[in-house]
Amino acid sequence: MTDSSRRNFLRGAGLLSAGAAVSAVPGLDGLAAAAAGPPAGRPDEENPRFTFAVMPDTQYLFDEDRGDAAPVDASLAYVLAHAQDDNVVFLAHLGDLTQNGQPDEFAGISRSFQTLDRHRFPYSTLAGNHDIDGATDDQRGRSAYLDAFGPQRQRNSPTFRGASKDGYNTYHVFRAAGREWLVLAMDWRPSASGFAWAKQVLAQHPHAPAILTIHELVNTDEHGQALRSDFGKQVWAELVNDSDQIFLTLNGHYWPPGRLVERNAAGHDVHLHLTNYQDRYYGGSAMIRLYQFDLARGVLDVRTLSPWLEGRNELTELQRIEVERSTDVDYFSLDIDFDRRFSGFAPVPVPPPRPVRSQLVPGTVAYWRFEGGQADSAVPDDAVIRDLTGNGNELRRVTLPGSTPAALTYAKEFAPRQPSRASLRFAGGKNPGCGAYLTTVAGAPMNRATFRRGYTVEAFFRLPADFRNGDHGWCGIFSRAGTGAGAGKTGDDPESPAVTLSVSDSVELQWAVFPLNQNGISTNWGHELPLAKWWHVAVVNDGRRTTLYVDGCPLLRNPKTPAIGLADPGGGWLLGAAGYADKVEQSFYGELGEVRIVDRPLAVREFLLG
Repeated sequence: MTDSSRRNFLRGAGLLSAGAAVSAVPGLDGLAAAAAGPPAGRPDEENPRFTFAVMPDTQYLFDEDRGDAAPVDASLAYVLAHAQDDNVVFLAHLGDLTQNGQPDEFAGISRSFQTLDRHRFPYSTLAGNHDIDGATDDQRGRSAYLDAFGPQRQRNSPTFRGASKDGYNTYHVFRAAGREWLVLAMDWRPSASGFAWAKQVLAQHPHAPAILTIHELVNTDEHGQALRSDFGKQVWAELVNDSDQIFLTLNGHYWPPGRLVERNAAGHDVHLHLTNYQDRYYGGSAMIRLYQFDLARGVLDVRTLSPWLEGRNELTELQRIEVERSTDVDYFSLDIDFDRRFSGFAPVPVPPPRPVRSQLVPGTVAYWRFEGGQADSAVPDDAVIRDLTGNGNELRRVTLPGSTPAALTYAKEFAPRQPSRASLRFAGGKNPGCGAYLTTVAGAPMNRATFRRGYTVEAFFRLPADFRNGDHGWCGIFSRAGTGAGAGKTGDDPESPAVTLSVSDSVELQWAVFPLNQNGISTNWGHELPLAKWWHVAVVNDGRRTTLYVDGCPLLRNPKTPAIGLADPGGGWLLGAAGYADKVEQSFYGELGEVRIVDRPLAVREFLLG
């Protein structure tokens, strides 16, 4: 998991659209107007994009007769106003709601939070050291905090599921992106029984990813470097390290903000974030942090802003710089493969392979799957890879000089969307040439095919992370033995293969062929592809023009010039290699999942993607 620091917040795609600025007037009048409006829309529980809102220390806004509820009111009104459009599923306060923990202070912030209560909008709170006697743990007994925000209040929330016996630790379960998520709201100082309670909650929800909210965990040093505080080290040891479900922790208390990534006992990343702005203008202006999850993209986007300031018509220079925080600890993106991160406690079920017969669409010429071999064992020299159509287009292994049996092996990895559940691993390279590939047997019917009326070529493939080391560019996925010259072509470079689907040095797909209707090469280009990821490629020719697709999406650089059929130089077909001047000097580098050839153009819905 890497920090990409992208400023990509899906404006216009359902999350914080550019035209959705808050219009509530700051202050209680604005709050009343928001509360009198329609109820907050129900979140879309199946949408892979959702927003988790966080509000850190608001203590200076509720400090005896000093302070102002207007910034908190504006932030809560903002959350309600954006609840449906931005798919906001929850709000978590990180403690130190008040400065002195006095009943009249709690009465003030309690009135602010009543707007969420009236809309039954889910939220959690927890006690910071200023909300209670900071020298005590969660066994302290009754307090003004507990009177105002204890379990009796939380029971109105649709996500509240329970509290520890003392009432200071609560947990919530919300549904988003098609699954349940757990929020632990822990006291300023959980006791041994508090930690035991949290572990029990996790055990009762063994498949739910968990977000831990607690007032203290991460601090920053004099250089701004984030690190666990002394108490944070205890929280890590007592709870987080051995609880793989906890992937994100959020705390306030210290400033300035900071973040770090720690590796837990299961070897997985845990993101630890400190967010607190009480030291900034107007006690932090009730800034909120928006955690925008996008499971479809595998990205967590984070944004920090003050709706109270954003909603004002005129701002001074001081206020203007506080509207939205843009440092790399306040405004950033994280790349997270959520399925992989959660695989230790909630593995994504692998669907069974789809039957061969359901993939044999009308017109299928050849269909190769690579099941049956033992993972990591070499494909034997005498092995025959059957054409599952029954047409007789079998494949056999060819090993390049100087290569070992390990140049072509069976693999257990596979593309999640491919029908079969195995692949072949090709260990090809150049300088000097090495590797192995597959070729159609002599007499295979498709060796004579020219596909004048159209065709579809499909393959699943994955390129290793070190593909771009200069040793693997222009390796072939699928090609035809023989050259353009062998098919009677004299244009462009006649020594190029008559047909080839290859991957360039820049990790771009290229479909380059000598069609029947022209003397030169027709070329379709792809774009640069990320490595270490499974892709599906399809080349579709409708009898006149060819379109290159990746994961079912048509690409840009598809020529409009007619390209009819495929020239036949008289040879067979190669899987995992491409030659030049009738010589194969390197093979593919990576995995091939399965390959299908059809003698007609397929619609996207007919692709092997299912």
